[in-house]
Amino acid sequence: MEYFINYIVMKIRLPSILLTIFAKFFRLKLTGVFLLFSIGTFAQSMSNESYQVTHVNVEPYIQVIKRTGKVNFRHTVNLSFKTAGFLTQLNVDEGDTFEAKQLLAALDTAELTAEKNATYARLFQAKRNVNRIQTLLVKKLSSQRELDDALTAIETTRAAYRIAVYNLEKAQVFAPFPGVVVQRNTELGELQSPGEIALQVAALEHNLIVSVALTSEEIGFVRLKQKVQVHIARFGLIDGVISKIPAISNSRNHLFMIEVLLPETSFTRPLIVGQLAQILIYTQSHDFVYRLPIEALNAVNSQGQALIMLEKNSKPIQQAFSIYKVDNDYLYLQADQSDMFLSVIAQGWNKLPLISTEK
Repeated sequence: MEYFINYIVMKIRLPSILLTIFAKFFRLKLTGVFLLFSIGTFAQSMSNESYQVTHVNVEPYIQVIKRTGKVNFRHTVNLSFKTAGFLTQLNVDEGDTFEAKQLLAALDTAELTAEKNATYARLFQAKRNVNRIQTLLVKKLSSQRELDDALTAIETTRAAYRIAVYNLEKAQVFAPFPGVVVQRNTELGELQSPGEIALQVAALEHNLIVSVALTSEEIGFVRLKQKVQVHIARFGLIDGVISKIPAISNSRNHLFMIEVLLPETSFTRPLIVGQLAQILIYTQSHDFVYRLPIEALNAVNSQGQALIMLEKNSKPIQQAFSIYKVDNDYLYLQADQSDMFLSVIAQGWNKLPLISTEK
């Protein structure tokens, strides 16, 4: 640059003072040009390094349905006595577990035992009466009608005896399955009425569920025996299966209450009944989308399209896309299965100059 300035000074014949001023001015101009060029090059290189490009491929839209419900028993059984009597045995309390066919409670059976014995005596007497009439009938001292009446009395008394035995057996409550006592509604010494609920019990095997409500739109994404994830505090994520989908919605809130059956594991015990559980249902649709982090959204134009900054030929370009759906974490853009991937500037796009916009 110094040689170039001296050459100009030699070619142009001016007074020395003017030549000196001109040389200094020209030198400052050239220095400023080179400085601006250097700053522009540095800024461009810095801008290229300040944003992050993410390659996003087309994928089927997967919706994640998140709901919170309570762990509960799928089925409970109410146990009661058939006959009246005073409660003399109560072997379990609320929260106690038991085995199948274990005696849980029993009534005072003195009155029922006496009734059974009396009925048996009447049955024995009816049989003796039939034998006596048959003997008399052979001697023609009785009639066929008397024999028929005696045989009928045997059948009637036998039926009464069977009822007495049945009532005596039902004065005791045995466990129908291995389970746990959910609720106890009686105390020792109390008079029990027929049909009055004494104990409410629940099975331990394949009997824990989480009930959650789905909207009319979400219910179309689930199916029976579909696997879902269940998050329970202190136990983390476990796998569950949708075991019930109602045919109609609730008449009050118009929601569909589905049931998720929990697996049989070492920690699915009555201790977790009543705890909150979060259900995660992953459903895949037939639509294809670009799934972008929500930070990649520049703005939304007047047509309701998402403006996204892309990198094309090493240059940032803003492009408009139709929005499929938006959630708290991702932005879903409409796409076809055959579309190419996008080079999305997810971070740093707000520091870039807008080169051009494509629709």
